[in-house]
Amino acid sequence: MKKSKRREKHYWEEWVGRIYTSICVVLLLVVIVSIVFFVSSKGLATFFENGVSLKEFFTGRTWNPDESFGALPFITGSFAVTLLAALIAGPLGLCAALFMTEILPGRGKRILQPAVELLSGIPSVVYGFIGLSVIVPFIRDYIGGQGFGILAGCLVLSIMILPTITSIMADALASLPGGLRESSLALGATRWQTISRVVIPTVLPALLTGVVLGMARAFGEALAVQMVIGNAPHVPGSLTESAATLTSTITLSMGNTAMGSVHNNALWSMALVLLLMTFVFVILVRLLERRNRI
Repeated sequence: MKKSKRREKHYWEEWVGRIYTSICVVLLLVVIVSIVFFVSSKGLATFFENGVSLKEFFTGRTWNPDESFGALPFITGSFAVTLLAALIAGPLGLCAALFMTEILPGRGKRILQPAVELLSGIPSVVYGFIGLSVIVPFIRDYIGGQGFGILAGCLVLSIMILPTITSIMADALASLPGGLRESSLALGATRWQTISRVVIPTVLPALLTGVVLGMARAFGEALAVQMVIGNAPHVPGSLTESAATLTSTITLSMGNTAMGSVHNNALWSMALVLLLMTFVFVILVRLLERRNRI
């Protein structure tokens, strides 16, 4: 009798769990599809309803809310700060991960892991304020220009994405089978030869995954970049010139536009570009994960 009651209880608990999980999955899919549909409908209205051409939007250099909507300066600024931030944070994250997992695993984790966790918990507005108070004056006094620009933006972003890249790279290095290291050392290879020719090539797809995820965060960052990049709507000719990104332009202008206007729809078109780039980063991560499993 007790066994039958237990079986019946487990049966209903299992069904309740299935129903609850199914509802959550369906709700998640509805939210994702709704977001994609809403952003796409608003973004595409710029081209199908307001008559702005794709060529003008993606190649135009002039952004005038009353006449022309060339988003090339903002797209260029977003890609510039993202790629430069990845070039700075990638090697730093790899060195930190190697230090924590290969060179001094015990002491490295005790020293670097709390620092990485501290960096990941700092709000973006704090990064922006530090960049505005420290990095911008330093660039203005010792490098040139007014301090605001691509260089300041990529330095702030590189510090912001460093915890993400370091954590993912450290996990990838820690998951490497120990027999590979011992086999390489037993054949007479030095520690550096083992790291450079065995460890890094083996987990390279997972290491690149960390870089791609860091780039995804950098590409979508708004507040910190907005505070240090200068927000000038033109394609910069150097790293010290002021520029603007897609996110900074959207946050600065969206509240000053009327819903349904050409300017408002053009901002939604830039949001659609951000959404599409997010999909690109997700696809890259999936491809790298598949390659890592192979």
